Amino acid sequence: MQIEKAGNNVVSKSPLEGVGGCNYIIKNITQLVTCSGFSAKHGQAMSDLEIIENGMVVITNGVISYVGTSSSEIPVSNPENYEIIDATGKAVLPGFIDSHTHFVFGGYREEEFSWRMRGDSYMSIMERGGGIYSTVEATRETSETELIDLGLSRLNNMLAMGVTTVEGKSGYGLDKETELKQLRVMKELNLLHPINIVSTYLGGHAVPKGFTENSYIDYMLQEVLPTIQKEKLAENCDIFCEKGVFSTEESRRFLLKIKEMGFNAKIHADEIVNTGGAELAAEIGALSADHLLQVSPKGIEALAKSQTVATLLPCTAFSLKEHYAKGREMIDTGCAMALATDFNPGSCFSSSIPLTIALARIYMKLSPEEAVTALTINAAAALGKAGTIGSIDVGKKGDLIILEFPSYRFLPYHVGMNCVKKVIKSYEL
Repeated sequence: MQIEKAGNNVVSKSPLEGVGGCNYIIKNITQLVTCSGFSAKHGQAMSDLEIIENGMVVITNGVISYVGTSSSEIPVSNPENYEIIDATGKAVLPGFIDSHTHFVFGGYREEEFSWRMRGDSYMSIMERGGGIYSTVEATRETSETELIDLGLSRLNNMLAMGVTTVEGKSGYGLDKETELKQLRVMKELNLLHPINIVSTYLGGHAVPKGFTENSYIDYMLQEVLPTIQKEKLAENCDIFCEKGVFSTEESRRFLLKIKEMGFNAKIHADEIVNTGGAELAAEIGALSADHLLQVSPKGIEALAKSQTVATLLPCTAFSLKEHYAKGREMIDTGCAMALATDFNPGSCFSSSIPLTIALARIYMKLSPEEAVTALTINAAAALGKAGTIGSIDVGKKGDLIILEFPSYRFLPYHVGMNCVKKVIKSYEL
């Protein structure tokens, strides 16, 4: 699989090899899947992929400058300055966007996975030193240099599967020093690696020892977030609104305050029990409400009437042997839905886009068209980026993937296998 770099001033210290250049003409595309749009697609609109047969895309200085059909006349005045790619027999799509991950962490929890598979409860696992606090301890002990090296390796795996933008959450520090360390690592990785990283502060991943729910939210707002704001370390803030973690009331207080500070709001909602997290996300205008395994009909209705994206994580349900979120019902009700991997060391140690697509298609009853929309334009909207990425439209970044097959329908059909032959990534310093 090849990585093409489309953009000016390209510098990458990742081990990936790419072909230099910033201008591309991709012609004779058997199936150009544009996913055209500049905002999230709701309900039935998720099935409209805006496909062009025998298509052509031109990327100039890393930005899409032409989208249409192939012809004998190339729509540029200086074609000799462009790298020409013949995509005969291939499908071309927007780069995938993984809009929910926790990819910067130290340590692993492979023993915990075995315990869980034999039926041990989460509480018993916690008593043996497992769970989130195990990763918190390991991440606190891992240096920035080590985290950068681990991050580069994980990003390489994502890029090979066609991911061109990824959201990374902190949340494995639960203290100021380590949370800032995670976010600084992501900021550095954004310079070192072709994948664009959208950083999210998830200090509200759990309540650390020595704090109450209320006092820890005050700590985050008063002690941690001003530094994050000053150093521009995150665009978004997230919180785990869940029984035994953060109540709906305290989550509302936190999210409203961070919006006042200029951050975008995201929320881990209705994962283990229904707390009204989906309704809260819609009420405050969060970018996304994520997980939603236990969302109520009322919550689905609220999301459908809002601009908040319902981000579903089928690999996590699969790894935990839980039932899947009601993706079919959400789309039929009119929600804008995204898919993401939830890559993390505990509940989902996988960044597999092919597995995500397969589970969504087979078990969540999404159509191939809906799955593609959920990993492109709607995933971009879940990050507040639908205006610049997520579709093949003139003026957007030249982030494309070329499949080894002639149709996007091979993505779920080639079950669990990577169909991506080439990635074209627009990035710059």
